[in-house]
Formats: sequence, structure tokens, C-alpha cells
Amino acid sequence: MFSHICVGVSDFERALSLYEPLMATLGIEARFCERSRPWAGWQSSPGPRPLFIIGKPFNQLAPAPGNGNMVAFLAESRATVDQAFSIALANGGTSEGPPGLRPEYHENYYGAYFRDPDGNKLCVACHSAQC
Repeated sequence: MFSHICVGVSDFERALSLYEPLMATLGIEARFCERSRPWAGWQSSPGPRPLFIIGKPFNQLAPAPGNGNMVAFLAESRATVDQAFSIALANGGTSEGPPGLRPEYHENYYGAYFRDPDGNKLCVACHSAQC
């Protein structure tokens, strides 16, 4: 369905300090990191798409997160959701909702919500009763 998802960042190194350990926790492989541009991308497995990309906006204006926009990453377990949330907060993220069950979505939905240092809203979620 998606080719790539991109979020704008104002301070690339600061953003990278959050996203690199977050993606490693989720088992998402880095595809590229070009500090001179600056942008970085992580790829899905087993194929190369979709990509998740962070970078300074192409038009050189300040990034601005949208109201109602969110990128949600799939986690293999509830423990991974917990770990990802902790890593995000330890690396400049802010909580938008701690890890927990959210039965209003469905009975097995376990998720955590946070914002990166630029205000982009992110989620890490597990959907299985076995996770």
C-alpha cells in the first residue's frame, strides 16, 4: 500500500538519536543515513518497501507536525512496546499515552504513544493476544 512515509525533523542528529535505537528495538533495518543531506531511512522486511524516512524538509522550511497525523509501528510483543516507549522517552521523546491495553480499539490492542523532539506523533502497537 505505501511506498514510503516521511517525517520532517529540525535537528537531524537529535532525531537520529531517538530513531536509531527505536528502530533497532523494533527490528527494523536501516537502509541509508546521509548526514550531509540530511536524511535517513529504514526498510521493511523482507522487501525494501515501504520505507520510513526522517529528514529536513526539502523546501528548507521548518518542519511542522500535523494535527491528527501519526505513524504507527508494529511490535512483535508487548515487551517490545514497553521497551520502545522507554527508549523514545530516554532519547528526547514525550509521552502521549503510556503502554497499555486499549480495548476501545480491540480486545488485544496494546500500544504506546509518544512524540519525537519535533512533535511528530508516533505509536508502537501489538495486536495479538499472544504478544
